[in-house]
Amino acid sequence: MIRLLIVDDHPVVRDGLSGIFAGDPDFEVIGQAANGVEAVRQAEELQADVVLMDLRMPEMGGVEAIKLLRKRTPSVHVIVLTTYDTDNDVLSAIEAGATGYLLKDAPREELIRAVRAAHRGESVLSPSVAGQLMGRARRPATDAISPRELEVIKLIAGGANNREAAAKLFVSEATIKTHLMHIFEKLGVRDRAAAVSEAYKRHLIS
Repeated sequence: MIRLLIVDDHPVVRDGLSGIFAGDPDFEVIGQAANGVEAVRQAEELQADVVLMDLRMPEMGGVEAIKLLRKRTPSVHVIVLTTYDTDNDVLSAIEAGATGYLLKDAPREELIRAVRAAHRGESVLSPSVAGQLMGRARRPATDAISPRELEVIKLIAGGANNREAAAKLFVSEATIKTHLMHIFEKLGVRDRAAAVSEAYKRHLIS
């Protein structure tokens, strides 16, 4: 029997997922948690085999919880179950130690297969996530941040707006906007704040 812990900050989602596995004699839903703190505690206390983990929750998110679980209970397999499939979310979860990554629109049968596979220690990825990772792996090395783009992101991190960054680098504002577009694409983000945050995470700036 596979001992399953369900982690999501929405009670309706937790109950719905519990219902999917309740009728199958191969599974036992041993608990539900509303955030990462509860998830880590319950996974240890209740000796979970597999954890279905949401990503964005109060108190402690999924990625932080996965990191803690890898340290404290390395035998537990974690499947991320979320609505988010951006490059940054996927990579952060997998680097933290997630065994699988599924989206919440996954059919019931796929979810059950995924939990069985994770229990065997196999990696499980939804098709869209697998496609993203393959695409990322195939990107050319030119996707690395260029020295000029690094200068731009450092200025932005220091609080400079486009006009100020352009003046510092003796280029036009349009050139700064172009650099920012390339930076967003390379870092897998959509705005300046996220770009700065991701640059810090990747130790591009300090």
